Amino acid sequence: GAPVVAYVNTSAEVKAESDICCTSANAVEVVRSLEEDKVLFVPDRNLGRWVQKQVPEKEVILYQGFCPTHELITAGMVRELRRQHPQAAVMAHPECNEETLELADAVKSTSGMLKYAKQSDAREFIVVTELGIIHPLEKENPEKRFHAVFDAVCPNMKLTTLESVKRSLEESIHQIEIAPEIAEKARRSVERMVEIG
Repeated sequence: GAPVVAYVNTSAEVKAESDICCTSANAVEVVRSLEEDKVLFVPDRNLGRWVQKQVPEKEVILYQGFCPTHELITAGMVRELRRQHPQAAVMAHPECNEETLELADAVKSTSGMLKYAKQSDAREFIVVTELGIIHPLEKENPEKRFHAVFDAVCPNMKLTTLESVKRSLEESIHQIEIAPEIAEKARRSVERMVEIG
């Protein structure tokens, strides 16, 4: 009886079995939009736990999956960076564990971090998420400094490169085929998310 909310970084097969998808930026709004008082949140327990705190009126049942890159980031790492950079604001992604999130000045999605850094009066930031965000942060805010927690590099996010995309297009290789019935069901869960705005 509980609808399934799936983080958008899941396979088409998972989306097809889900009622609605979410991103880290809209997860709270998606869960709030559901009529049911109980939801099953997959696959990330940390993001789901953070959503539960923002939407206490709902019971969020957590699947015990997690992002291995964010799971490697510890509260001790953040404390050490805060010791080194006491003036820095700490912004953390909600896929981090609860103890780490408690040390953050702001818990933000990737797009939320970009907005927060731009709008904040802080001149320095400790960035508690995957390392790939540092470049766009520096590009949009050349007058500000950004400190990564450690080499938090997601190997999965780095699998696809511009070169591999170019090669795939030129040589018509690495085609992804999804069964039409799975694609149709998966599309519905994504479209439900988009309808929320």
